[in-house]
Amino acid sequence: MMNFDGDEEAKDTYDFQDNMEFCIEAKSFDPLDPTGNVTIRWDIMSWTSDGYLATVTLFNFQLYRNIMNPGWTLGWTWAKKEIIWAMMGAQATEQGNCAKFKLKIPHSCKRNPEVVDLLPGAPFNMQFNNCCRGGVLTSWGQNPSGAVSAFQIGVGLSGTSNKTVKLPKNFKLLGPGPGYSCGPAKIVPSTAILTDDRRRKMQALMSWNVTCTYSQFLASKNPSCCVSLSSFYSDKVTGCPACACGCQNNDTCVTRDSKILQENVTSLHQKSDITPKPLLQCTHHLCHVRVHWHVKDNYKDYWRVKIAIINFNYRLNFTDWSLVVQHPNLNNVTQVYSFEYMPLLPYESINDTGMFYGLKYYNDLLMEAGPKGNVQSEVLMKKDKNTFTLKQGWAFPRRVYFNGDECMLPPPDLYPMLPNTAHKLPTSIMLEAAYMVFTLFFHLVVILF
Repeated sequence: MMNFDGDEEAKDTYDFQDNMEFCIEAKSFDPLDPTGNVTIRWDIMSWTSDGYLATVTLFNFQLYRNIMNPGWTLGWTWAKKEIIWAMMGAQATEQGNCAKFKLKIPHSCKRNPEVVDLLPGAPFNMQFNNCCRGGVLTSWGQNPSGAVSAFQIGVGLSGTSNKTVKLPKNFKLLGPGPGYSCGPAKIVPSTAILTDDRRRKMQALMSWNVTCTYSQFLASKNPSCCVSLSSFYSDKVTGCPACACGCQNNDTCVTRDSKILQENVTSLHQKSDITPKPLLQCTHHLCHVRVHWHVKDNYKDYWRVKIAIINFNYRLNFTDWSLVVQHPNLNNVTQVYSFEYMPLLPYESINDTGMFYGLKYYNDLLMEAGPKGNVQSEVLMKKDKNTFTLKQGWAFPRRVYFNGDECMLPPPDLYPMLPNTAHKLPTSIMLEAAYMVFTLFFHLVVILF
């Protein structure tokens, strides 16, 4: 049995989606999720004496990219001299200069406010529908109900009609880090929003959308994960490429027996609302995560792959993680053990991509680096006899994404290859062959004697 623990070698939502406009720039285009985006919808529900009351909703329409802890931060610049009188379900990170207000103090007077979701357990009178998850959003493909976040905002000094209200500008969406770029706000047909009891629809007085797309290139110049490979027919293990995730931080990594780990073990997760600086295990690749793909068995009509995901970051748990794999035989997945699985269909005629993710309350949490910092599964696939082969690395994945970021694969010329001589047969086929030889020998003995 192989050791994967170290690095030895190393719609409900208001019929809205049909009407949204996608803004996909070339630099953020994802061939496995070509229409994936985060859409912010701003619905004015009523007018006030000097402004309006609005519901702001974030939809994570990305098929497999979550927004992890510490969650989203939404920012914009007011078009005039607007202020935020009050909020429910979220809060501005800064109040700004409200000195000119004497009787009633606004929630925020910043010209360019930034807003964050409330944490779980927020006071009941501050909560709003789909709020209070610390800004964490699951992907639309993994869990649509967890991919929506909303808050209510009372805006003043803004105008009190569709003609006098001006759309905010310069929207920006920050997740756990950079990577998202947002287009301009665009007025759309007014939304019909269901009431809390879901028995009545309320028509918004005015609505606009903002579309934000993710670019791995903007997020980081280096990948955050890599892929290693092995197979039953070869003793060779193809590890992650050296410096696969950059070597600029190799002076800050730690070994597994480092005293730093023992001194900080009790304080690694004290501030769950703040992303801690990475504390990576020293490896030759310096990646946060390594995905290992092992071709385990070859049967007559099926073949089996073992997948392991290993976390090398001592300061980060991956909650609701996702793994996306592109391989031509994923159109014939028969059984997946220990993981959930969902096919992804970016194009109608191709079904070669699937998403793996953890079972709820079992392995949906990938622990920080250490003995428990890995999750494993096996996948049984039915052979397509017209295409299946073990030659030339066909059995290994074409693309691998972890938590929405593409992982670096080894060069194809380093893949474990079949022996030049007779193919090494797996145990199941060898036993079948031995049984046939024994049966033939038994019949010969009976005939001769």
